[in-house]
Amino acid sequence: MTLTSSARLPAAGPARTRVRRAGRLAPYGFVAPFFVLFAAFGLFPLLYTAYVSLHRVELQSTDRMDWLGLQNYTRLLADPFFWNALRNTFTIGVLSTVPQLLMALGLAHLLNYRLRGRTFFRVAMLLPYATSVAAATLVFAQLFGRDYGLINWALRQLGLDPVDWQADTWASQFGVSAIVTWRWTGYNALIYLAGMQAIPGELYESAAVDGASKWQQFRHVTVPGLRPTIVFTVVVSTIGATQLFGEPLLYEGNAGGGISHQYQTLGLYLYEQGWSFFHLGRAAAVAWVMFLLIVLLALLNAAIAARRNRTDR
Repeated sequence: MTLTSSARLPAAGPARTRVRRAGRLAPYGFVAPFFVLFAAFGLFPLLYTAYVSLHRVELQSTDRMDWLGLQNYTRLLADPFFWNALRNTFTIGVLSTVPQLLMALGLAHLLNYRLRGRTFFRVAMLLPYATSVAAATLVFAQLFGRDYGLINWALRQLGLDPVDWQADTWASQFGVSAIVTWRWTGYNALIYLAGMQAIPGELYESAAVDGASKWQQFRHVTVPGLRPTIVFTVVVSTIGATQLFGEPLLYEGNAGGGISHQYQTLGLYLYEQGWSFFHLGRAAAVAWVMFLLIVLLALLNAAIAARRNRTDR
């Protein structure tokens, strides 16, 4: 006995209309949880922070908000400590991002070969990333200690003068950058390795037939094939450098970023304004300046990458 079409399908009318409507709305229901969570924990805090940045709000009396307009921003731009933190953020970002990505690219190139125990080395690359920020920073703070640090001990053995890694401006920024580089180099190396394995092997074979050396293959095959991945890591590393907070905070243990604020980043400056000086309105203004700065840097990187792609074509 066979079922008729009328038995298989709902009868025309309200029932079929509801079925069709439910089918059209089902995809929206599947993605709705993401947008609900994003609105609650992403969009609302962002907009509320912008609202708070236009008011005078003190940590001791968060229920009282006095309208200031853009005064928090104008006061921020007139504060020399803000410009110092911005300059330090840029310097530490360059000192950590450039060596980090270059070393990650070199390590990924080595791991891309058929090495013995390469699985072990790939897992070992992630160990610094898996280490907590607090543990890594405290260890590096001891290594860079002025009187009993291992780095200064090695310098003395070489007949060199010890360096005050926490009081000197460039030395302290180098110390903070070393922590960031150590934690994120392996992570970026694995990203580059994944990108290298997606490059067709025929390209390397053709380059080898044309007489290209390993270095020439790396320059003319690997690097162009990794360009989208490199742009991604540059953007993500730039965002991370702009938000740098844990490493400089724990390096010496205060939000001032050293005796003379020599390695205070924008993240530390925000923390100092909000939780040391209790000015939540100013801290919210700093947060929005950081957000706009990240957006600007991301757009700049995207524009440079797009222009480079047009030039190559």
